[in-house]
Amino acid sequence: MRVTGVVIASVYGVISFVGLIINITLIKTFWSASYIRNVPSIFMSSLALGNVFLLVTWAPVEASSYLSEEWLFGRVGCKVIPFIQLTSVGVSAFTLTALAADRYRAIVKPLKIRTSSTTTCIVLRAALIWLLSLVLAIPEAVFSDLHTINVTSTNESFVTCAHAGELHPKIHSMASFLIFYIIPLLVISVYYTFIARSLMRSASNLTVQGFFYTQQVKSRKCLARTVLVFVGLFAVCWLPCHVIYLYRSYHYSQVDTSMVHFVCSIVAHILASTNACLNPFALYLLSDTFKKQFNQQLRCCYHMIVGRSSESPTHFHMHVTYDCNPRHSGLSMINLRQIYPED
Repeated sequence: MRVTGVVIASVYGVISFVGLIINITLIKTFWSASYIRNVPSIFMSSLALGNVFLLVTWAPVEASSYLSEEWLFGRVGCKVIPFIQLTSVGVSAFTLTALAADRYRAIVKPLKIRTSSTTTCIVLRAALIWLLSLVLAIPEAVFSDLHTINVTSTNESFVTCAHAGELHPKIHSMASFLIFYIIPLLVISVYYTFIARSLMRSASNLTVQGFFYTQQVKSRKCLARTVLVFVGLFAVCWLPCHVIYLYRSYHYSQVDTSMVHFVCSIVAHILASTNACLNPFALYLLSDTFKKQFNQQLRCCYHMIVGRSSESPTHFHMHVTYDCNPRHSGLSMINLRQIYPED
């Protein structure tokens, strides 16, 4: 079991390391050029930031749980870490819902999107999502505390961070499942039902419309598909974790020590943490233009690391400034807008 714990902790370490690199690079990619700061790119940056917070807190806690039987982060950590984790989950769920709503406006009601797509409005919406997620996560900080759990089958006990009593975990698990999973997915499903109907009607009119209209419909369809992939990844990766939490909450007085429960818990938690890494990979595969800009940022980071040890400060500064400037990347403004066009 000790070897198994080390292996699982190593997996979490790899997930955290890779996830932090690609999410931070994604944020830098979107914000490296002011003219690609439109609705989807700002929301994607907010989603990536939420993933960063989740990876910073989730991976160390999960890894430590397989290396030690005791909670290692103290009572303050028991309050703060779950609060940050649930905030990050809320940001992911609500940002995906906002992206689906944005695609609905762009495809079904394109005439209205211009009035609500200023940078200030977009940033305000993203900020409101963070505020809502923070407020909804407050009970997590209030009710999380250190408790001693007794394992009757082995006559052992250990201290862990959990919710007190038997009733509250049931309420909390069900509320989390509804608020952070079921309701957002239902809202997204409604949006995409209207989007699918609108795209089918648009497809029937492509032969009688001009080239610009055809390209615009294809661009919107491509972006809608990208957002749908993100939603699908979120749904698949987070469902097992919610199911495990519900199961544990409704069997709170009994600690399941079976191998099936152990394996299912590992798979569920690794899937949930992996979701924080998948969106940049999906976007990288779906958008050739984003791939070029993302590679540019990775080259920039590589030169920064290599240049520190091999170049003089003056030469290094000039070299990195050139590589990090998107205007030197060979991509025109029109091509950059194809990553995520405003409408």
